[in-house]
Amino acid sequence: MSFWRVLLAIFFPPLSVIGKGCGSFLIVLLLTLCGWVPGVIGALVILNKAN
Repeated sequence: MSFWRVLLAIFFPPLSVIGKGCGSFLIVLLLTLCGWVPGVIGALVILNKAN
């Protein structure tokens, strides 16, 4: 997880996980629409998962 991805996850969560696939993007987008904090948490969890 790079420093720039973490910053991107904090400011615009869906954009930070776009490289992980369409499903991850949609999940984080929905979480962000429900609230900013759930979107950030979801993005950080997805970015922290090992491949």
